[in-house]
Amino acid sequence: MASEAAHDNPDEWELINDDGFVYKRKKRPRLEPAAAAPPPPDPAAERKHRLERRKRALLKLKERYLEEISRWELLSNTLTAMEQNATKQSMELPTTSSDGASSSGEISAADSSRRRLVGDLLAQVEAQEAIITDLSNLCDVAEGLCSAQEGRFKQKLIDLPIWDPSPEELMKALGDG
Repeated sequence: MASEAAHDNPDEWELINDDGFVYKRKKRPRLEPAAAAPPPPDPAAERKHRLERRKRALLKLKERYLEEISRWELLSNTLTAMEQNATKQSMELPTTSSDGASSSGEISAADSSRRRLVGDLLAQVEAQEAIITDLSNLCDVAEGLCSAQEGRFKQKLIDLPIWDPSPEELMKALGDG
């Protein structure tokens, strides 16, 4: 049936010779060059529009860099605070041991060594807890940086000029081709 319809109107089909391979295909609609070409835009208006677009892009870039710098400063300050806490915790370890040693005069030597050991272990656990808390905070900051970077990458795809008319018009244009 399809071949009968093809023979009914031969003007709709054209012969194509592709390096010796000959086949028929439907003719594509021809557009007149004068009707298809839009009128040339005003160069001054186009230049002004380009400058405004460039200015907006640079302002966005500046804003992103300032945000990133503030995040890096926060991360640096957190790391410095973490180092200071670790140094402070390591300084407190010997003082805890000496406190246990001062009470050893009243209690037996075995009991005082146990208390000293328990105090040392407790101080180490507290120092490790502080380090883990600081690392958890650093991980949260790093995750925020990664999320922001991912958002910027997604926004770059969304801001492509291909989406300017509308997604529906784009799909319609792609479907017609």
